[in-house]
Amino acid sequence: MKITNAMTGKKEEFVPLHQGKANIYACGPTVYNYFHIGNARPFIVFDTLRRYLEYLGYDVTYVQNFTDVDDKMICAAKEEGVTVAQLGQRYIAAYFKDAEALGIKPATVHPKATEHIADIIALIEKLIEKGHAYQSGGDVYFDTSSFAGYGKLSGQDLSELELGARVEVSEQKKNPMDFALWKAAKPDEIAWDSPFGKGRPGWHIECSAMSMKYLGDTLDIHGGGQDLMFPHHENEIAQSETATGKPFSRYWMHNGYINIDGAKMSKSAGNCFTVRDILKEFDGIVVRLFMLDAHYASPINFSRELLLQSQSAYARIQNCRENLQYYMEHPKDAHVDVNAAAKELHDKFLECMDDDLNTAGAIGAIFEYIKTVNTLFGQGAEKDAAARALSELDERLFVLGLLKEDAGVPKEVAELAEKRAAARAQKDWARSDALREQIKELGYEIKDTPDGMKISKVQGA
Repeated sequence: MKITNAMTGKKEEFVPLHQGKANIYACGPTVYNYFHIGNARPFIVFDTLRRYLEYLGYDVTYVQNFTDVDDKMICAAKEEGVTVAQLGQRYIAAYFKDAEALGIKPATVHPKATEHIADIIALIEKLIEKGHAYQSGGDVYFDTSSFAGYGKLSGQDLSELELGARVEVSEQKKNPMDFALWKAAKPDEIAWDSPFGKGRPGWHIECSAMSMKYLGDTLDIHGGGQDLMFPHHENEIAQSETATGKPFSRYWMHNGYINIDGAKMSKSAGNCFTVRDILKEFDGIVVRLFMLDAHYASPINFSRELLLQSQSAYARIQNCRENLQYYMEHPKDAHVDVNAAAKELHDKFLECMDDDLNTAGAIGAIFEYIKTVNTLFGQGAEKDAAARALSELDERLFVLGLLKEDAGVPKEVAELAEKRAAARAQKDWARSDALREQIKELGYEIKDTPDGMKISKVQGA
């Protein structure tokens, strides 16, 4: 597999530090609210990377953190009249619920900043001891001038940075580019005791402390949104490499931005949508399909119209799966050879995914396969052929996180469907239509086909 390494700007063969094992650290959410559609993209992208590496046979350790203390958390907690801990617990629970709807598996470890204060303090002490950090007015800052490689990931021209935009301004810093490792306690704010005084960690230091605790001094892959490249990831590199003397990550991956109806997403523009709100209208797997139907590094435009297109595309996938399941239950004496189509899907899928996680190409291969299968099985087929065709499709859908767990048709829905079938047999069309509406209210729909009645879950229900 080849990955475009943001550190070098080149597509490189993925060679993990330890044979047969791979680790990934991806920056998680700051849990002061429901996560928005821009957050959802890296969560989906790196979940897919994790799934694919597992598919290739790697033993994957995937770490995604929760930032559960920072300025946004403190402000939100005050506004809501709760503690920072209570706020974090609420939105961590909300994250798992919304992430599950998007087909995102829980990470191997979800470390919280507040549970790793001792690790953070130990790392800061090491940086001070080595001369890369200094205390000033109760705060502790990293001295960026002490790290010759500062800026090597982003290629940022540090002399042209607008102070106050991406760089925090403070009179207590030696240099404008220095960043806080520890912030002195303010009245009525959450704080911990430390050798530097009572306070709390800065944002950047938590990721270094937690990633190295679980994955070692050098990571295989560090991922996140493109907006985190500077200053967050740049700062992680500086503090980690000065502390250990080793490269922090072998590969860096960043997903592209999301625009909303062609405009940059921002709260001030009123176009910042939470996934929680979007899930009220669209199935989470539809949102995931939309995200993956473009290369992860490319910017994408988000709109309701485009989601509707993804909804139609997902319906094609589901329709093909339902047809194959039906043929398995109602086989016909019609020979169908799916070997050529299965091999083509296998080869094309691997080719695309091995090429810098080209999920758009992989999805294209899946739809070509669906088109071929629909033609091959137009008149039905024997059970084994249908089972083989479905297995080949589901294997790829699972890797992409597009295979929903089928809970089956609930007993209540099945009973209503039987009553409807009886009403149709008696040509009681009014009762048949009424029963169809009852079934629809329960989140299912019935299709009457030449091969019989099919029941499926309504998308978004």
